[in-house]
Amino acid sequence: MKKAIIALIIISVLGIIAYGLFKSKQNSEPEIITLQGQMQMQQTSIAAKVPGRIAQILVTEGDAVTVGQQLIEMDSPEINAKINQARAGKQMAQSQLDKAENGARPQEIAQAKVAWQANKAASDLAANTYERINRLYEEGLMARQKRDEALAQSLATQDQTEAARLQYELAKEGARDEDKSAATAQVAQVDAQLDEALAAKKEANLKSPIAGIVDSVIVSPGEVIGQGVPILTLVDTNNQWVVLNVTETYLNQFAIGQQFIGTIPALSSTERPYSKQFTVYATSTLSDFATWRPTNNDDGFDVRTFEIKARPTSPDARIRSGMSVIVRINPQVSHSSTRNPPE
Repeated sequence: MKKAIIALIIISVLGIIAYGLFKSKQNSEPEIITLQGQMQMQQTSIAAKVPGRIAQILVTEGDAVTVGQQLIEMDSPEINAKINQARAGKQMAQSQLDKAENGARPQEIAQAKVAWQANKAASDLAANTYERINRLYEEGLMARQKRDEALAQSLATQDQTEAARLQYELAKEGARDEDKSAATAQVAQVDAQLDEALAAKKEANLKSPIAGIVDSVIVSPGEVIGQGVPILTLVDTNNQWVVLNVTETYLNQFAIGQQFIGTIPALSSTERPYSKQFTVYATSTLSDFATWRPTNNDDGFDVRTFEIKARPTSPDARIRSGMSVIVRINPQVSHSSTRNPPE
């Protein structure tokens, strides 16, 4: 019995010692905090700049596109009508400008000269006839009425001759500078209208403004869409970042410029976790996510939550928006010991 009691006492002492060592070791091990973030990527919505009908969709979801690659082909009869109207107006305005620049044709100038010479000949004849009749009138051999008629005829032919001469001079000189300027301005105006219609035609066939991946296609072929209606969404796989919500208790480990390691479960396997190095580039407070503690206690204070944004050191095209990122931190690590790791 004595031996049994002694053995029991020894076992009890050893148990107490083992429990104490276990608790000591447990207390000495740092508590690891696990944070969960979410990957995000730059999204670009492509919208229609002009109304029309979707004739053909040239990409599908998941396709990689380059800058300037055509995405959508649209059919817009209104734009085609404006283009044809502008081209017809340009031809008319250009012909008016050519006429003003080139002046009258040689045949028209010659015709005006002949008309002036014919009127001049008639004017000279009427003047000579008046002189003869006037002498006869002064000699008393011709009535006053005849002399007045000859004078009126002479004056009328002189006016006709002057008008014919002016027409001949205009034919030789061509259009005035003001008329040429007006014709030039008309051509420029029609050119602008044509450029506008062609630009609308070009914008109807939507092209990618960025290089990335087609995230979603919203419309279907044959649909009629209005101006400004979203058609599809692109994502830039080179512009990635993770968003973490961190309380200010651990904010010292996420200062701007600091780096940390995050694991992406969606790209991990059981044998090989997928980890990336991230660099913090933005920090902002999130009052909606704040955890409020009473401030009337001796050891209490308000703990706010901050939104941390960090970019991966090297983007990965396999990463998609919404993928989770697991970050584990040691809360006992001070700010001075969380320096940026070497490049």
